[in-house]
Amino acid sequence: MGKQINTPDLVVKVEKSGVRFNAWDTDGVKRTSEITTGARKKAFAGNYLLGRFMNKAGKYYWKRWDGEVVDNTPPAVSSVEVPNQHAEVLNFIHSSYTLKPKSLVMSELKWKYLIRSAVRGKNIMMTGPAGCGKTMAAKSVVNSLDRPDFYFNLGATQDPRATLIGNVHYNSKTGTYFSESLFVKAIQTPNAVILLDELTRAHPDAWNILMTVLDYGQRYLRLDEQDGQGTVKVAEGVTFVATANIGNEYTATRQLDKALMDRFTIVEMDVLNDVEEHGLLEYMFPHVDSKVLKNVATIAHMTRVEANNETARISSGISTRTSVEMAGLLYDGFGLEESANVCVYPQYDATGGVDSERTFVKQIVQKFIDDGSSDELFSEDEIQEAV
Repeated sequence: MGKQINTPDLVVKVEKSGVRFNAWDTDGVKRTSEITTGARKKAFAGNYLLGRFMNKAGKYYWKRWDGEVVDNTPPAVSSVEVPNQHAEVLNFIHSSYTLKPKSLVMSELKWKYLIRSAVRGKNIMMTGPAGCGKTMAAKSVVNSLDRPDFYFNLGATQDPRATLIGNVHYNSKTGTYFSESLFVKAIQTPNAVILLDELTRAHPDAWNILMTVLDYGQRYLRLDEQDGQGTVKVAEGVTFVATANIGNEYTATRQLDKALMDRFTIVEMDVLNDVEEHGLLEYMFPHVDSKVLKNVATIAHMTRVEANNETARISSGISTRTSVEMAGLLYDGFGLEESANVCVYPQYDATGGVDSERTFVKQIVQKFIDDGSSDELFSEDEIQEAV
């Protein structure tokens, strides 16, 4: 009897985008984070595929795969060269839905509008509730275009000038000198796509610096704001994609200046309904019981409906990001109640005991844990603990 050939459950191809080596499977899903940088670089240099295998302990590992890739559908193109002629541009925009990752739930119209805005060099602002997929959509645009890309998390920036302009340093031999930031390099890179994440969490100084950069009539960055000298022009074809949480319900965010918002094309992300969210979770975690995943989606949907009521007992619903985290915990062997305990309940205020937000959300989750068979959702000990 011949030796049995172990075949991979996934096969990826490594492509280089700027300085990154991204791995894509045959469904167009990005697997970069699952594979070490060294393995991806070797696969790209050697022009071979990587396959995902499972060892006896049930853990996945990646190695070179020289066998056939069994796939009856054309592989999703991760990056393509954007055409220049108008007719070709139209065809590219209106056929671009095939570039959208399956893990991103977004209507065809909004995806094409997003791609069109990027192709036409518009400044794009992705808006929507926290955890709805804004950053994922923005990164998907970056990955869909054959262009150099740069990422800046403005919400985590403590010193906007250092991040967006640069710093003055001192050397005992040469004295003081100015060191430009990565952002300066980015805006000078032709056709670059620059992602500005968490724009509403950025310091207002960052907004002031970005005003001339984002203005189509100016498009320059002033390196020395005090004497008005030393400006850098934004290169041709540079596209800015920002993400923002707009609304008073988001803490640690600032209301964007109207003049700054006018510099963007707004693309609003939709909140998934329970059917769409269930489908997303099934796609991402096919080995988890579909009924349990449906419960996760329904729980999230119920909290969102409640949060939108005039007499809402909770301030916000469970985000898609949290639903995905719950499903990931289920995949890793945690129960529904355990998953809710660690990644859902801490998001809600426990003040007020049995009348608190946390207690209300716990009641919703418990209905699915008990499968509706228990009238008593809490034991007396739990009620006393909540009080």
